[in-house]
Amino acid sequence: MLLTRKSGTLPGGTPSSPFVHSLRRGLSAALPTMDRRSFLRRSGLGVGVGLAAGQLSLVRKADAASATAVGTGKVEVRRTVCTHCSVGCAVDAVVENGVWVRQNPVFDSPINMGGLCAKGASLREHGHGEYRLRYPMKLVNGKYQRISWDVALNEITAKMMELRKASGPDSVYFVGSSKHSNEQAYLLRKFVSFWGSNNCDHQARICHSTTVAGVANTWGYGAMTNSYNDMQNSKVALYIGSNAAEAHPVSMVHMLHAKETGCKMIVVDPRFTRTAAKADEYVRIRSGSDIPFLFGLLYHVFNNGWEDKKYIHDRVYGMDAVKAEVMAKWTPDKVEEACGVKEAQMLKVATMLHENSPGTIVWCMGQTQHTTGNAMVRASCILQLALGNVGKSGGGTNIFRGHDNVQGATDVGPNPDSLPGYYGIVEGAWKHFAKAWGVDFEWIKKQFASPAMMSKPGITVSRWIDGVLEKNDLIDQDSNLRGIFYWGHAPNSQTRGLEMKRAMDKLDLLVVVDPYPSATAAMAAMPGKPEDLNPNRAVYLLPAATQFETTGSATASNRSLQWREKVIEPLWDSRSDHMIMYQFAEKLGFGKELVKNYKMQKVKGLDEPVPEEILREINRSVWTIGYTGQSPERLKAHMRNMNVFDVKTLKAKGGKDKETGYDFTGDYFGLPWPCYGTAELKHPGSPNLYDTSKHVMDGGGNFRANFGVEREGVSLLAEDGSCSLGADITTGYPEFDHILLKKLGWWNDLTDAEKAAAEGKNWKTDMSGGIQRVVMKVHGCHPFGNAKARAVVWNFPDQIPQHREPLYGTRPDLAAKYPAAADRKAFWRLPTLFKSLQDKNLADKLYEKFPLIMTSGRLVEYEGGGEETRSNPWLAELQQEMFVEINPKVAADRGVVNGGRVWVTTPTGGRLNVQALVTERVGPDTVFLPFHFSGRWQGADLLAYYPAGAHPIVRGEAVNTGTTYGYDAVTMMQETKTTICNIEKA
Repeated sequence: MLLTRKSGTLPGGTPSSPFVHSLRRGLSAALPTMDRRSFLRRSGLGVGVGLAAGQLSLVRKADAASATAVGTGKVEVRRTVCTHCSVGCAVDAVVENGVWVRQNPVFDSPINMGGLCAKGASLREHGHGEYRLRYPMKLVNGKYQRISWDVALNEITAKMMELRKASGPDSVYFVGSSKHSNEQAYLLRKFVSFWGSNNCDHQARICHSTTVAGVANTWGYGAMTNSYNDMQNSKVALYIGSNAAEAHPVSMVHMLHAKETGCKMIVVDPRFTRTAAKADEYVRIRSGSDIPFLFGLLYHVFNNGWEDKKYIHDRVYGMDAVKAEVMAKWTPDKVEEACGVKEAQMLKVATMLHENSPGTIVWCMGQTQHTTGNAMVRASCILQLALGNVGKSGGGTNIFRGHDNVQGATDVGPNPDSLPGYYGIVEGAWKHFAKAWGVDFEWIKKQFASPAMMSKPGITVSRWIDGVLEKNDLIDQDSNLRGIFYWGHAPNSQTRGLEMKRAMDKLDLLVVVDPYPSATAAMAAMPGKPEDLNPNRAVYLLPAATQFETTGSATASNRSLQWREKVIEPLWDSRSDHMIMYQFAEKLGFGKELVKNYKMQKVKGLDEPVPEEILREINRSVWTIGYTGQSPERLKAHMRNMNVFDVKTLKAKGGKDKETGYDFTGDYFGLPWPCYGTAELKHPGSPNLYDTSKHVMDGGGNFRANFGVEREGVSLLAEDGSCSLGADITTGYPEFDHILLKKLGWWNDLTDAEKAAAEGKNWKTDMSGGIQRVVMKVHGCHPFGNAKARAVVWNFPDQIPQHREPLYGTRPDLAAKYPAAADRKAFWRLPTLFKSLQDKNLADKLYEKFPLIMTSGRLVEYEGGGEETRSNPWLAELQQEMFVEINPKVAADRGVVNGGRVWVTTPTGGRLNVQALVTERVGPDTVFLPFHFSGRWQGADLLAYYPAGAHPIVRGEAVNTGTTYGYDAVTMMQETKTTICNIEKA
C-alpha cells in the first residue's frame, strides 16, 4: 500500500537530486539525436520522459555506444531470470551496442507466462543503476575512500593470513549469498573448505533452514515437493504464514487459475494480507500458534475418521503416536485458548480440507522464523500425511523459498554443517569431494585447525554476532570470530541489530562484497561506543557484478534450474563473484587447487573460471539430490525452447532444439531436482516428489530410506505395493550400494568401467552414475530406497511437534502451560538460551512494558534487505516510507493518527521512528512492520555514512534493530515473527 504518493516529482524528490541531473544530462545530450521511434524504443515500455532520459544518459555513461548512432547498432536479445524472489520469472533483455536498452517478459515461460511483478518489470535498472558500488573502497577515518583492486586484494589477504596465524582459520567467517548462482555458491563452499573452515553460511539459515531440517527429516528431501504450476491441479490450498501475493506475486497467477476451476483457498495469518483478500476462508491466529492450529485441524480429522488410513498404513511411520497426543492435548477448547480460533471455524476448515482432494499447503517465513520453527514445519507435514496428500499432483507441501537462488545456494552452497548436496562433513564426505575436486584429502585436512574442526559444524549466520561477543571459554572453537565477509548478504535481515553494530565494531576485518554496498557499509562507518571499537579494524567494500553481468544457473523454488545468459559486461570496476573468489584464492596460496578442473576465460583482461565448467563439476559430484543430470547443454536448450513445456505439468510436449538437435520428449522444464544419473541417462527431472503413480524414469518416486530400516522392532520400510510405477521391487527396500546390487544379482548390469567405479561405493558416491543407471533405468527402482515418512522424528528434541510459547511473549498464562525448551551448551559452537531467558522475561514482566506482539514481513515493491530494490528509482517511488501497521483501537488509545510518526520500542533498547498506518489488517494485539528497510538508525539518517553516490534512495528504520534474541532448537533459525513492543506517538 502507498503511504505517501509524491506525484509530479521524480524519485529522489528534490530539485537537486541525481535523478534531475540525470534527466538534464540525458535531455541535453541525447534527445537532439533521436526521432520519435528511436525515443520510444529506448524508453522500453514507454513509461515517460524521465525513464527515457535516464536511460539515454546511461548509454553515454557506459561508453558502449559512443561510436555508433542511436538506433543503428547491433541488437541482441539475451534471456535471463529475475534476480528477486524464487518464482523464477524469465525476462528477455534487449541489448544494443552492449547497452541494455529495454526488456520483455517471456510469454513462453511455463513459470511466469509473460507476467512480472513490479520488481521484475524494473530489472533493467539493476543492470546499470546509478546507486551501484562502482569501485573498491576502504574506510579511512570514518569515510570511504577509493582504492584499486590490487591494493584491496593485497591488504585483505594479508589481514586474513595475519588472523589465521594468530587465531586459526576459524577466526574468519564467510556469509555467502542466495543471490549467487549455483556455480558461485558451490565455489564459495569449496573456497571456504580450502581456507580450512566450516564457518560459512547464507540467507537460507534465516529464512528456511527449519523447513529443510523439518521436511528432510520427515520424508527425505528438504524442499518444495510440487510446483507453483502444479497448484493449478489442487482442489484446496491452505496458506499458512505465506503472503504470496506480495512475497511471490507471479505465483498467485497459478493459484487464481486453480480458483477458476473450483479450488478453495484458505489463508491463515495473524494479519489480513493481500493474499487473504483472495481467500475463500480467512483465519486470524495469534502469531506463533501454528502448532495448536494445525493440530486442532488434525483433531477434527481424526475425530471424524477423515484420515487416509491406507496411505498411513502403507507409507507413514508413527502416526498413531501423533493421533494419541492430538486427541488428548489439542481439544477444541485448548486450541481456541492457544491460537484464538473458535471450534466452528476450525471444523469448517478441516471439512474443507477433507471434502476437497487433492489439497496442498503453502508456508513461508511466517512459519519458519520461530524458536519452534522446525516443529511448525513438521506439523504441516504431518497434516498432509494424515490426509494422504503427499506424493500426488495437486497435493504436497509447496514451500515458497525467498530469494531467486536461495534453493540452489542451500543445495550446493556454503552451509556450515554440510558440503554441497547435503553430504555432511564426516570424513567420507570430504573424501568424496576431494576426489571430485582432484585434490588430496590429506592436504584439505591440513588446512583446518585440527581434524576435529573439519567435522564440526560451523557457527550459523544468525549467531555470528555471538561468535564475536561471547566469552571465549563458552565458544566451541579456539578463537572468537575476528574477521567476517558479507558476500551478498543484508545485515538488516538479521535480528539483534544493536548487538550486531557492537560486533561489527569489535572486528579486525570486515569485507563487504556486493553490487550495492548494503546496510553493512553504513553500520560499519557510523560511530559506535568507544569501548566497542577495535582501533585496528579494517573495513573494505568490493563491487561485485550483478547476475546480469555473468552467466550461470539458478534454482527456482520448485527445484527447476534455469540458465542465465550474460546480458552486459560488468560495469564500472565490478567483477564477478567467482572471479573475486579465484583472485583471493591466488593470493592465499590455493588458486590452482580451486580452479584445477575448470577452463578459464578472460573478462576485462582478467582470468575468470568458466561457469559451465563449475556446473560440470557439480554434475560430477552432487549425486545425493540429483544435480547430476542438468548439464549446461540441457539447461540452455530448455531456455531456448520454453514453448514446448506444458504450464500445468511442466512436461515437454515434444520437439527438438534447432541448435543441438536435443529431443525434449519426456523432460520437465528446468529438469527439477532430483534429475538423476548422468545427462546421457536423460532422466527428465522430478516435478512432484514421492509420486508413486509414475515410473522413476518419468520423475516418479517414493519416500527416502534415510533413517535406517527398523526402529524399536518396527519396520521403517514401505509396505507391499507402495512403490513407484513399474518397479521390480514392489515392497520397501533400503538405499542402494554395491553390496545390495550384488545380493540382488544386478551387479552384472553394470559395465566393466562402472563396476570398477562402483566397487565399495553407494548411490551417492559412485561418480560413474552406474548404480543409479542400473537401479532406475534397468529395474525401475529408486536409488535412495523406499521407506515410510516419519510422523515421529526421534533425533529432534521434540519427537512429536510441541507448541512452546515464544521467549518474549504477551501471555504469561500460556508460557506457564507451554514453556520454552531447556537451554543448550555448545550448540552450533555456542551456548543458546531458551527457558532461562523466558523465565527472566516473565519475572521482569516485560509483557506489561511491551504489550503488543511485533511481527514482520515482505512488501511487493522490495526484496530481502532492500538495498538493491530501494536503490531502484521506479520501485522507490512506489513505497517511500518505512511504516508500522497498527489497529485503530491501539492507535486511538495512544493518540496516534494515520500517517503520523511513532516510536516503536522493544526490549532490546531499540527505538524505531516510523510512520503509522492505522488499519484493521492487524488485530488489537499485533503490529506489523516490513523488513526491507535500512539506512536510518533510531531516528537518525545514515546517508553520510554510505560511500558517496552509493546509497539507497529510500531509507528507513530496520525492524531488526529492535527484534529480540531467540533461535530454533534444531537449526538456529532466528525468531522474527513473534516478539514484543510498545508504540508511542513521536
